[in-house]
Amino acid sequence: MSGKKVLVAMSGGVDSSVAAGLLIEQGYEVIGCTMQVWDYTQCSVDEGMGTCCSSQDVDDARAVADELGIPFYVINCEDEFKEKVIQPFVDSYLKGETPIPCVNCNTFLKFDHLVKKMKALDCDYLATGHYAQVGVSPYGQPAVFTSVDTHKDQTYFLFTLDPELIPKLLFPVGAMEKPEVREWALKKGWSVSKKKDSTGICFVGNDSYKNFVNKHSNTSQHKPGSIKLYPENEILGAHAGIHNFTIGQRKALGVNFNEALFVKSLDPDSGDVFLCRDSDLYSRDLVLKDIHLLDDFKSGEVLSLKIRYAHEAALGAIEKSQDHKSLKVKFKDPQRAITPGQAVVIYRGKQLLGGGWIHG
Repeated sequence: MSGKKVLVAMSGGVDSSVAAGLLIEQGYEVIGCTMQVWDYTQCSVDEGMGTCCSSQDVDDARAVADELGIPFYVINCEDEFKEKVIQPFVDSYLKGETPIPCVNCNTFLKFDHLVKKMKALDCDYLATGHYAQVGVSPYGQPAVFTSVDTHKDQTYFLFTLDPELIPKLLFPVGAMEKPEVREWALKKGWSVSKKKDSTGICFVGNDSYKNFVNKHSNTSQHKPGSIKLYPENEILGAHAGIHNFTIGQRKALGVNFNEALFVKSLDPDSGDVFLCRDSDLYSRDLVLKDIHLLDDFKSGEVLSLKIRYAHEAALGAIEKSQDHKSLKVKFKDPQRAITPGQAVVIYRGKQLLGGGWIHG
């Protein structure tokens, strides 16, 4: 690929570092770039290690870029990150939802600011360390496919991509297993080869979601209410805010009962939290809104769907609404703890077709 220039999003982790190294070996002209998304004074080095929220991670990315002998840029995205990722995360919990900030981060930062930087630097491609692959659909169009490493696959977070951007994307580690990626970095002598994978929500750090939301909201925004038993509607107790609960939660419910109970639903209007037995957590039906499609499908077609990142895809028939603004899903088998605020991501085989958001 001599003469082809690519901007590589480097987070300081092993995946994006190896992505940059692989592209150089393949003959690309590589430029590294890191987004500074968080005020590092609010996050200790230990909390930030393995995330995109530590100054150490930026230093690690810069060190790899120096080792590779490539230009390296840092883009300050703190204001946008707060507006597009953190605030919606807090607002979603306050509405009784369980948000996925990684999707917003990809949508409004990684594939927005980095695309602008790619164009500004006259690059031909944008590359990231995502475990995903770009290929050709059965209809001959550029498309996104799941990675070779199915355990690490990250296509769930990519359903909001602009289809026109797909031909410009490179996912160099998508054809590798994670151990291969680490081994590649180890042979280069990079310290990032042993760096732990990022887990959880990066900006929350070692804190709990509950505490994070409390710190970034005021008590007047919290919705207290009753804790009720479903379907009996018996009042079991009271709580200080629905942001302390999520669908399927079993621990820290604040009630005593002679059976194991789980959060079934949250009412953002009344503030009531409904608990149920495990058997009442299952459903075949859901509605998706704010739809984003990378490729089309027929109404009624049976496809594979993931109702959360760690979910094993399940088969379901999808009906399009007349205005194409929502989708109705009926699963072949009942699914446990379908959660408002989460995304349902749609696949045909290994191809990523798109997705939408679960609404209560």
